[in-house]
Amino acid sequence: MNYLSSAERTIGLEADAIASLRGQLSESFARACQLCLDCSGRVVVTGMGKSGHIGHKIAATLASTGTPAFFMHPAEASHGDLGMLTRADVVLALSNSGTSAEIVTLLPLIKRLGIPLISLTGDPDSILAQQADEHILVRVETEACPLNLAPTSSTTAALVMGDALAIALLEARGFSREDFAFSHPGGALGRQLLLKVDDIMHAGEALPAVPEHAPVTTALLEMTAKRLGFTTVLSEDGRCVGVFSDGDLRRAVERGVDLATVQIKDVMTVGGTHIRSGALAAEAVRIMQDTRINAIVVMAKGQPIGVLNMQDLLQAGVV
Repeated sequence: MNYLSSAERTIGLEADAIASLRGQLSESFARACQLCLDCSGRVVVTGMGKSGHIGHKIAATLASTGTPAFFMHPAEASHGDLGMLTRADVVLALSNSGTSAEIVTLLPLIKRLGIPLISLTGDPDSILAQQADEHILVRVETEACPLNLAPTSSTTAALVMGDALAIALLEARGFSREDFAFSHPGGALGRQLLLKVDDIMHAGEALPAVPEHAPVTTALLEMTAKRLGFTTVLSEDGRCVGVFSDGDLRRAVERGVDLATVQIKDVMTVGGTHIRSGALAAEAVRIMQDTRINAIVVMAKGQPIGVLNMQDLLQAGVV
């Protein structure tokens, strides 16, 4: 058995099936998109067997890209789950043959409710295709299965067409990265796009700060107490005039500075690097990486209100 040859054949057949979808697109696809856009309810996806598995994925993709959707099992629908449907919904039914008995059974009920029906099949003459308000053709020449039986190329093609539908709707809605993040608040992208510096900064008593005329020893005690590796340096009116970090301490020692007598303003980094309150934590990451620093000061109305370091961003999952 040549496993690599088998894999290459399967991939080639499925790639050909996907490529053929371009030639199958028609105005019916565009009208199906418009039905979904005009829908004030949800897109209810249904399919039996392997088509049902693909339907689950299509429904999830629609829901996460701005089109409210869920999957309804056609067999369960005949035993009560049809109550999920409302007249404001659109049904998207998947069946390669277009004759799945469980779905065909639902057609009179869907029609009676007056719910628009979009079908996605491989046979334009099938009952499901003919009964649908809009039919999207997804026909494959052969399954990747050497017996031409197991749904392989057909399910892959159906999945790709479902993605095409979801992305066309995403673009029509003007769905943004921020919208996507609200649908995925628990994921890495959600944290990058939604988490703000104010959510993770050290503020109040946790904000390290010393007056600019304080001795270096005072700054070292503050750094030790707050455990952030640096401290802000404040003027008499509370402005942040600089920062003092472990790096500043090392450079002062290398220059032979008498740390017992010098004031912090003489060895600090003047100004320091700041970020505005309300900025995204992802912006803080970019600034810190670009400037090669490990900590940053959060400012509001010219006053320091918090600080955060790279460890805070790592723990928050932004990096």
